[in-house]
Amino acid sequence: MTANLSAASRLLTLDEARQVRERFGTPCYVYDSAGLKAAAEVCLAIPAPFGLTVRYAMKANPSQGVLNLFRELGLHIDASSDYEVERALRSGFHPSAIQLTSQMPSACLEEHVNRGVLFNACSLHQLKAFGEVAPGKEVSVRINPGRGSGGTWHTNTGGPASSFGIWHEYLPAIEKIARDSKLHVTRLHTHIGSGANPTTWKNVTKITLGLAAKLPEIRTVNLGGGFEVGRMPGESSVDFADVGQHLRSQLVDFSRRYGRSLHLEIEPGTYLVANAGYVVATCVDVVDTGPSGYIFAKLDAGMPEILRPSLYGAQHPIHVLANGREEAKVVFVGQCCESGDILTTEREKPKNLSARKVLRPRIGDLVVIGGAGAYCAAMAAINYNSYPQAPEVMLDDFGGFRLLRRRQDMAQVWANEV
Repeated sequence: MTANLSAASRLLTLDEARQVRERFGTPCYVYDSAGLKAAAEVCLAIPAPFGLTVRYAMKANPSQGVLNLFRELGLHIDASSDYEVERALRSGFHPSAIQLTSQMPSACLEEHVNRGVLFNACSLHQLKAFGEVAPGKEVSVRINPGRGSGGTWHTNTGGPASSFGIWHEYLPAIEKIARDSKLHVTRLHTHIGSGANPTTWKNVTKITLGLAAKLPEIRTVNLGGGFEVGRMPGESSVDFADVGQHLRSQLVDFSRRYGRSLHLEIEPGTYLVANAGYVVATCVDVVDTGPSGYIFAKLDAGMPEILRPSLYGAQHPIHVLANGREEAKVVFVGQCCESGDILTTEREKPKNLSARKVLRPRIGDLVVIGGAGAYCAAMAAINYNSYPQAPEVMLDDFGGFRLLRRRQDMAQVWANEV
């Protein structure tokens, strides 16, 4: 492990945060293009001996500005729904650079096949459906390898308690469906969770290659993403030098033993975007519950921008941009009339408050929430209490800010009501 290797992130300066508030208002998402590029370059440098494809798991952040940047860098896409496929196509990705890996059966499967979008069957039912639409074609299968790991139990996508993928003991059923439909299973995929333990991830790599050995047509192995990312001070991020060395040795050994040189795919999401994203907010009120209680800083950002802390106790760094202040232990809360709208919950225990030692906030202070590039704008409780969706901007390589998405206006909040 290495400390925050993926964090090509840096703290926004007070001047930058002021520019954001003056131009776009708060709350506002900010993405750092330099951080996005640095993380992508680390992934693209993995020493895969027989070829490498880096697929961006776009569910982490599907903003068109982010997608365009990664497309220009040569990344491909892992889409989690028919809707994400359409969004990737709209951003200019070639159909052959998009793979659909979805929990739901595709409603557009035949259309995807005709356009050349790749398909990753995540259940026996999905594999049968693909065989009916595209007999004789190549296909990928997602296997649940029997083990999982994640930053929290909510983000574990492997093992017997996970519904993701085809259970590894059902390999004979996969082979039968493939024979019946004359399908060619040429790609094998596993994904054990987001924020996976690196030792477990390496062990699952061996399991995945063991499964590939039993499927003679496999030419590509996709080892998923879920690479550990340190958002908070003291947390670690995956050491890709170590991962790369492990992958290289495993793939070379497989080639020697089975005479097949497997193309490697990985599909990072969080790793690519988490620490290159921020939410710029304003402190709008400060209250307390007496000497034995808490100091609460109320921000104009909360569940409608960042749901992760209240959903499963995820941790985000929070900085009060001020000078010459004493420190205090503060609980940060959002703007919603909702007791669960807490930004500083205890790790994995969202019901518990966890005060942070920060510069004592005052009304009007700018506050920056870090680690907000992944699963924040993409997974927020927008329009709760009818708060409009926040804008997104890109901090470019020259220090300028470019609008990616406008703030939602009130008419858009109720536009679809009839």
